[in-house]
Amino acid sequence: MREQITVDKAIKRGHLIVNAPVFIAISGCPSLAFYLSKQNLIPDWGTGIAFLIGFILAWLIWSFMITKWRIWAFENVRNVHELKKRAIQEKLIWNDGKIFEKTEIRNSEDRRKLKKLEKKFELEDEYREDYSLPPKMKIYYSKSYTYFELGFSILIIGVGIYFFTKGANKPYILGAIMTAIGLYNTVKESKKAFNNKPQIIIDSKGIQTKNVNFKNWSSIEREEVIQEGYGKSSKSYLIYFYDNDEYEKVEIDSLNVSHRELENILRTYRKRHNKNSSRPNR
Repeated sequence: MREQITVDKAIKRGHLIVNAPVFIAISGCPSLAFYLSKQNLIPDWGTGIAFLIGFILAWLIWSFMITKWRIWAFENVRNVHELKKRAIQEKLIWNDGKIFEKTEIRNSEDRRKLKKLEKKFELEDEYREDYSLPPKMKIYYSKSYTYFELGFSILIIGVGIYFFTKGANKPYILGAIMTAIGLYNTVKESKKAFNNKPQIIIDSKGIQTKNVNFKNWSSIEREEVIQEGYGKSSKSYLIYFYDNDEYEKVEIDSLNVSHRELENILRTYRKRHNKNSSRPNR
């Protein structure tokens, strides 16, 4: 039986064979053109043309290589639902139906293989219980993250005050804005620094957050960790639905748990709940 590739390995390979060539194309063409223009081998306007060529070449590379990666990854990874979610989050592929997803280059053989691989999505992903996790997990604000944000806010206040006392042509408006932002963030982060209460509590019985009282796993569904936004502005959230039409959404970036760690925690305690529920009463 062929050994299954982990989701992490598949994602890393995707970045290597798809995103790396794309980056080389989109940055290499203008860089080469700039060098050649400095050597008076091509006119200066050739650099602008090189940007366009680099973009087109990068898109062609992505359109061709992403199909090859899709087929290899979905053939060799067991948990295809997690793989697809991770690949979208890490900007390897686009959501189904998006116009960019339709630009992937697929020949008839590629389409046949992808159609066959759709059957794997009929199976639920399989996960192992993490026995290293305690009976109950309490998640708090991250002290290191909070102190970093607090220090940055104080720095903004200092810069704002500097603009107030700069001398002639004082930029009062900019100084006022920066000081106000710094003060607001300082107060907000100070509250987190002195908050020693758990923001999320998870065990084999259910989940409790700072906003929602304890909910049993039997009333919870579609629990997951999601990312919203792009680049440095992206944020991670714990989201789950309960009591049919209610839901909770908690930002986790300022907590002492990572995106991947929280996913593992949710799976483990859900698995423990299911295991306990399946045991016959004595």
